[in-house]
Amino acid sequence: MTPAARVTAAYDRIASAGRPEIWIHLRPREEVLAEAAGIDPALPLAGLVAAVKDNIDVAGVPTTAGAPSYAYVPRADAPAVARLRAAGAVVLGKTNMDQFATGLVGTRSPYGPVRNAWDAARISGGSSSGSAVAVALGIADIALGTDTAGSGRVPAALNGVVGVKPTKGLVPVTGVVPACYTLDCVTVFARDLRLARTAAEIAEGPDPADPLSRTGTQLPPPPARPRVAVPTPQHLQGMADGWHEAFDAAVARLAGTGAEIVEVDITPLLRAAELLYGGAFVAERYAAVGAHLEKHRDLIGTDLDPTVAAIVLAGRERTAADWAADMARLASLGAAGRAVLDGCAALMTPTTTWHPTLDEVAADPVGANARMGRFTNFANLLDCASLAVPAGSVDGLPFGVMLTGPAFSDRVLAVLAERLANPGLDLFVVGAHLTGQPLNAQLVQAGGTLVGPAGTAAGYRLYALSTEPPKPGLLRVTGTGPDAAPGTGREASAAGRAGTGIQGEVWRLPAAGFGAFTAAVPAPLTIGTVELADGRKVSGFLVEPYAVQGALDITRFGGWAAYTATA
Repeated sequence: MTPAARVTAAYDRIASAGRPEIWIHLRPREEVLAEAAGIDPALPLAGLVAAVKDNIDVAGVPTTAGAPSYAYVPRADAPAVARLRAAGAVVLGKTNMDQFATGLVGTRSPYGPVRNAWDAARISGGSSSGSAVAVALGIADIALGTDTAGSGRVPAALNGVVGVKPTKGLVPVTGVVPACYTLDCVTVFARDLRLARTAAEIAEGPDPADPLSRTGTQLPPPPARPRVAVPTPQHLQGMADGWHEAFDAAVARLAGTGAEIVEVDITPLLRAAELLYGGAFVAERYAAVGAHLEKHRDLIGTDLDPTVAAIVLAGRERTAADWAADMARLASLGAAGRAVLDGCAALMTPTTTWHPTLDEVAADPVGANARMGRFTNFANLLDCASLAVPAGSVDGLPFGVMLTGPAFSDRVLAVLAERLANPGLDLFVVGAHLTGQPLNAQLVQAGGTLVGPAGTAAGYRLYALSTEPPKPGLLRVTGTGPDAAPGTGREASAAGRAGTGIQGEVWRLPAAGFGAFTAAVPAPLTIGTVELADGRKVSGFLVEPYAVQGALDITRFGGWAAYTATA
C-alpha cells in the first residue's frame, strides 16, 4: 500500500469508527496526504501512519496535555516525533489522554473519556488512552505515548496491543510536557511486537536538550533456557475473575518454550510502587504543572479535571526532608527487589489487575485508578525496562502480561515476548541435527531450543543414507491411518521386519524459523508427523521410502548417536 493509500485508509477508518474522543487535534486530510506524497519508499517506516499523545510536541499542532487552558503551539517536533517522521512515518494528529498524564484510566479529560476499543462501556486505560485505542482500532500503525506509572502499558493491555516502555532516558523527553520529569518515558504502541520495537529503537538516542537522556549497552540475549520470575500467588489475589487463570496459562505457554519459571516474593517491588503516589515523588507533578493549576483554580471542575488537580496540588505539601527519606527508602527497596530477581532474565506479571467500566471509575475515580497500577508503578522508580504484550482474552476482552527487567534489558524483553507470542513448533530430529552433530548449528541459527531427548513409538526403522554429511533416514514401517508413512505396507513387507523405537531429540523453533528451516530440508529427507513413545505426535525428520532401497539398516543401534559412536 502506498503512503497516500495508507493515509486515505486511516481517515476512512476514523470516519467509520465513531470514536471522536480519540483525538484532541486531527490534522487535515489534505495536509497529511501532501506530506505522504513526499515519503521515500525505502525508509524503514515509509508511509506508516502515526498518532501522538497530546503531551508530546508536533510542530504546528497545539499541545494541550489534556487541558485547553494549557495549550501552546510548538515550533518543532519532539525528538521522538522527528525521528519517526525522518524514518517515513506520517503523523495523523494528537490524541486524548488523562490530563497532565495523571491517571491510568483514560477518563480524566475535558475532551471526554476514551472508550475501550473492544467494549465501549469500559475504560481504555490511560493516560495514553487515545494513542492505544487509535492503534487497536486499526487507525494508526504506531502511536507514541508516555509512561510514568504505567500509562504506556495499561492501555496497551486493555486494548489488546503491544506497549513498549523503554529504559528511562533512551528516548529523550525533550518536547514532552512532564508529569514527573525524572521518571517519564516516551512509549510506543503497535499491533505487532516487531514494529513496536522497531519504532522504539528509531526513537532512541540522546538529545542535548534533555540532560537525563542517555545511551547504554543493551544486555546480551537471554540463554536458550532463560529463567523468568513470576509473583507468588498471594500477589495475584484480587484480580478480575478469570485473570489468574489467564495468567497461569500465559506462564505455562512461556514455560513450554523452554523457559524456567521461578516464583519470587515481589513485596519489595510493590512497596516501592506505593511511593510513586503515596510518597514525595508527587512533588514532581506539582513542579511540572502546579503553577498552571494555581493560576487557574477557577477552572477546576471544567477545563481542569478535579481528580488530577487534587493529586497535583497535594504535591506542594511535600518537603525536601520527605523527598530525602523516600529516596533512601527507594534505594533500600530497589536493592531488595534486585536480590529477589537475581539470576532471572525478567519478571513476568499481569499488566494490570482488572478492567472496569466507565461507570465503575466514575463512582470511585481514585480507588479504581489505584487498582490499575499494582504491577506497573515501580518500573520507572527502579529504572526498569518493561514491555506489555497481549496474552489472550477473558470473557471476550483482551488480557495482557508484562515483562519487566533491569535498565537496558529492552531487547531481552523483546526476545522473551516473541517466545510468548510465538511459542514455537516442536521438531523431532534423529541425525546430523542432534546436539553435537555437524548440522546442529542450523537449528540454533533458526532460533531452536532443545526441549530434550525423546524416542519414537514402536514401528520405525533407521537407515544410514549415502549423503554428505552422513545422515540417517527414519521410516515408519508399521502402523495404519493418516500418520503412517507413504508406502508403509510395501516397505514393511519388503523389509520383512517389525519396527522399533528410535532415539532422538525434540527441538522447539519459532514459527518463522521453523518454516525457513523445514523449507531447506533436502530430498530424500522430508518433514512429516512422528509419533513419540509418550503418545505425542510432532513434526519430525522422515525419509522417502525409495531412498532406503539398498541403504544400511541401522535400527539395531537404537539411534544415530549410538551408530556413529561405533562406526
